[in-house]
Amino acid sequence: MKSPGFAVIREYQKVNHFPGSFQIGRKDRLWRNLSAMQTKFGKQEFGFIPQTFVLPQDFRLLRKAWGDNAGKKRWIVKPPASARGLGIKVINKWSQVPKKKAVIVQRYLGKPYLINGTKFDLRVYVYVTSYDPLRFYLYEDGLVRFASCKYTSSASSIKNRFVHLTNYSINKKHAGYVPNDNHTACVGNKWTLLALWKYLEQQGISTKPIWDSIKDIIIKTILSSESAVNNLIKLNVNDRYSCHELFGFDIFLDHKLKPWIVEVNISPSLHSSSPLDISVKSPMVCHLFRLSGYRLPTKLLVSPSPVGSSVMGLSSRSGLIKQRVLTANEKAKQDYYNRSADQKLGVLNVLTPADVNMLVETEDEYSRRGTFERIFPTANTHKYLHFFSQPRYYNTLLDTWTRHYQGREKRGMEYLESMCQNQVHLQHSLCDVDHQWTAPAASAAPHSATVLSSRNISKVQLRAKPSSASTLLPWPRAHLARPNRKSSAFNNVKSTQK
Repeated sequence: MKSPGFAVIREYQKVNHFPGSFQIGRKDRLWRNLSAMQTKFGKQEFGFIPQTFVLPQDFRLLRKAWGDNAGKKRWIVKPPASARGLGIKVINKWSQVPKKKAVIVQRYLGKPYLINGTKFDLRVYVYVTSYDPLRFYLYEDGLVRFASCKYTSSASSIKNRFVHLTNYSINKKHAGYVPNDNHTACVGNKWTLLALWKYLEQQGISTKPIWDSIKDIIIKTILSSESAVNNLIKLNVNDRYSCHELFGFDIFLDHKLKPWIVEVNISPSLHSSSPLDISVKSPMVCHLFRLSGYRLPTKLLVSPSPVGSSVMGLSSRSGLIKQRVLTANEKAKQDYYNRSADQKLGVLNVLTPADVNMLVETEDEYSRRGTFERIFPTANTHKYLHFFSQPRYYNTLLDTWTRHYQGREKRGMEYLESMCQNQVHLQHSLCDVDHQWTAPAASAAPHSATVLSSRNISKVQLRAKPSSASTLLPWPRAHLARPNRKSSAFNNVKSTQK
């Protein structure tokens, strides 16, 4: 789907792509974006993709990098926009390099971590629900795909695709391919990711550092294209609700168990050819649809039909979280915090209706995550903000909220529920003095924040130190998964998110 096509999507429709997701879905664009981040921030931060050359543009650079010891080096040639291993081959001679064809040539990672003498890669699933603010989730399980022949670095094996490639679509054709129907078993040429973690733990290897490193390179990969994708969204998408996307990240583990990005699939296969596939993909898709929060058309909400009201439990008064037009006051606040890098904590002092709307949307989405793990934003992702090409207000808001009020559940739930009961999220800041933002003076004292509870409304001072025991508005992480069903106002906000 080309970017202009997104403009015709209606407010209650949702398409499973973002405009510009090819920025990481194409192998050449993936390299260009990560290479630019390497140049800006260094290989220590972004050195998790093998050196790549995009031909024919980089032909001279490749020739220089090829060097005099070409026979001892291996390279892998890939079409820039294909999948399932089509057109991929390993080479070690300059004469094998395509001279005019559009391909990428990448340094071959020649020291893989082996299990039973065999090379493998990981397929992990990343679900992006929004780019502004940036929110995405990582599914807890995935697939481990093994090559069907024992690995060897011998030059004589250079043309044997069953040694060097791990794609299922290739290896299933080999006579030695062994299927695995048991999602808990570590046998055959395909395992689940959870089975791999269990296997490594039994070998005395801690898997948490590996999983944390995988999260790190996923976050950085998505950040590398964030600016380009957001530009296309602003040009072509009317409502941020309209887009969501499931990515399939292919990860390689080297002999030191360092993860490398192999490629990113923007249309990962959800075909289930075995009980093992079903055990991973079926629950993932179920949780994904729940997490996506589909919006019901307005006509259905106001329909007198019992199907639209009594049976489905809907009401024409049901609140609807949707993209709204900002007031001048809300725009002023957002502009201020986009410019004031040293004033981020104050973003929570006065929450405008737009702020409350975003917080309710974000935390309501989080409560539907199932076995997906939100990996951005979290209380530990503040360190990635400097990788953004420009500050975005809602990223600042969610980062500050998540860090500053993590782990204190009850009062946070009371706060947001009370805001919803008072319909703050449906108002405009000009109509509500308590939620109208004013620019702080340069040497002002700590600002006053309105804190609502289920019983009363009180004014208290927001402490300067985030770690203070009296810090306000704690957001409920565990409690959120079991919201207070007695709060009709909060339920009304959520009721259209099916």
